[in-house]
Amino acid sequence: MGVALRRINDHAGGSALSRFVDHPDELLVDQDALALAVRYGLQLLRDKAPGASVEVRVAPFGAVQAIGGPTHTRGTPPAVIEMNAEVWLGLVAGKESYDDAVASGKVVASGLRTDLQGFLPLWPLG
Repeated sequence: MGVALRRINDHAGGSALSRFVDHPDELLVDQDALALAVRYGLQLLRDKAPGASVEVRVAPFGAVQAIGGPTHTRGTPPAVIEMNAEVWLGLVAGKESYDDAVASGKVVASGLRTDLQGFLPLWPLG
């Protein structure tokens, strides 16, 4: 049995993401709001693509395991996607395409199932 993951309130997380969309430079200065927006975006990905075959890392704010397929239980996962907070939020909000971010080196992806294009953007909801 797994441990229940702590969820970010949709209102608080949505407010942080909306703030990024409307005023990205302001959010990048407010580390608490930036962390909240990043973690909420990771939560949205986990909700949209449940599983544990890929680890998505947005250092230093968070990481999630998502996307169905073979899972791992110890050590470095076989599929990892890494990027910084600004790139992640741009992808979540649809301000940048995943393919372009990978091609430009803003996203480092290794392993199988590391194409997030079909899951993005995640915000706005619906």
